[in-house]
Amino acid sequence: MNYRVGVFVILLSLGTIMGYAQNNKETYIKGNAATLLIGMPHFGVETSLGAKSTFQIDAIASFWESINRSPLKFLIITPEYRYYFKQRFQGWYAGAHLGGTTFKLSKFFRKNSAYQKGVGYTLGATIGFQKKISHRVNLDFFLGGGMHQGFYKGYNRETGDRGDGAIKYNKSGEWFPYRGGLMLSYKLN
Repeated sequence: MNYRVGVFVILLSLGTIMGYAQNNKETYIKGNAATLLIGMPHFGVETSLGAKSTFQIDAIASFWESINRSPLKFLIITPEYRYYFKQRFQGWYAGAHLGGTTFKLSKFFRKNSAYQKGVGYTLGATIGFQKKISHRVNLDFFLGGGMHQGFYKGYNRETGDRGDGAIKYNKSGEWFPYRGGLMLSYKLN
């Protein structure tokens, strides 16, 4: 999946949710203030499903072509089911998600000129707390993570040649936190 396909999937998903939201559903649009400060936009939409449950889809992207001469480009799209312990959009919640990723990045701990380019998926959970600020505005504090399975090709940054020795794709899986921040949420209806 490349970035254009990812943007298309996000727009299609957001359009579907917005259409669904027009049927008297409580819906919020959101932006992550924490990631925006470091140049990684993170936006989403959350809509009600029931008295204590919601569905959110969000996307975070980094368009940095170079950090210390190493690429840091990625797109993560995360659809998530959320269960609120008291009432939807208020208080503590737990969420479960399965998302898709595309990336071109260099692992920060390596001091060589290698980078990886590929796709993957995430499977994980989120915990969070939403606080109502006004009739239309909420703050959403959250942290999440889980497993990422990646399928990628390794390249040499200097030459552009494959440098990983794999014939098709390398595969790797890691467990780590990959979601978090402070979402400013605005109620549409």
